[in-house]
Amino acid sequence: MRKIFPDYLLITLKGIAMGAADVVPGVSGGTIAFISGIYQELIDSINKINIGTLKTLKNNGFKAAWGSVNGNFLLALLSGIAISVLTFSKIITHLLETQPILVWSFFFGLVIASIVFIWKEITHWHLKGIIALLIGTILSYYITIAEPTSSPDSYPYLFLSGFLAIIAMILPGVSGAFILLLMGSYQTVIGTINQLREGLTQMNTDLLLQAFTKLAVFAGGAILGLKLFSRVLTWMFAHHKNTTLAMLIGFMIGSLNKIWPWKEVLETRVNSHGETVPFIERSILPIEFVGEPKIFGAIIMALIGFFLIFGLEKLAFKLGKTNS
Repeated sequence: MRKIFPDYLLITLKGIAMGAADVVPGVSGGTIAFISGIYQELIDSINKINIGTLKTLKNNGFKAAWGSVNGNFLLALLSGIAISVLTFSKIITHLLETQPILVWSFFFGLVIASIVFIWKEITHWHLKGIIALLIGTILSYYITIAEPTSSPDSYPYLFLSGFLAIIAMILPGVSGAFILLLMGSYQTVIGTINQLREGLTQMNTDLLLQAFTKLAVFAGGAILGLKLFSRVLTWMFAHHKNTTLAMLIGFMIGSLNKIWPWKEVLETRVNSHGETVPFIERSILPIEFVGEPKIFGAIIMALIGFFLIFGLEKLAFKLGKTNS
């Protein structure tokens, strides 16, 4: 089915939503891609980029090569992600600092709805699916309670961080930002993005060069991880779709511990700006929370997040019927 401009505009908006999710530790851009109906196309498009693309470019020209990798789709989506990361990284960081309960409640509702959404995609349950669900839940939960580390700000480590984070980012339920946090690279990456923004604003070539170098190394690892893992995902969806979906649901269930709105801070650390921020936390009941638990506001935000998913599902369905 041929896409027209409004379709690509919608894909860009979905990319913006993915980018916003990817900068939050605990929320997966892959989840947004899945619930917005572009996950399979994203994985397939990435998987089409290979040595054959260069041959097509050489023999048939840029237009043929661009079409063979679904270039318009990837450009629209990546543009949305880039716009979001550059625009919202500071906003979301500010909201998480000032209104953490309400923000995490919104994402909690969003992920609950995503679990329901993907659960409906499973055509039948079997023993392998149940085992995959349990493995995904246990693994994801363990990731949420693992202790973040501090690491050297080296290029090889940034490359490795990009490689592992992008794998997490394209898996629904696994947060690439949280993987970066565990590896001690989250502040470096966010700081570099903010440095790039400042460099562009001030037209400071030194800042721009430093930021571009770090981001290029990180992107190199991400591109390699994305390309290698997309093949694995393509094969899994083609041959073991129900089992794969069950494991993804498990990842989402396990990740709920990380995005539970009420936390007790067990240990703090000093960030790159000299501010004291939470380092290790544990989930607690609202009645145990020190301070205003904002239960009513949290419920409202969770419901907004929950019904937003089903609104997106209905919108995608209507657009699909309109274009068919």
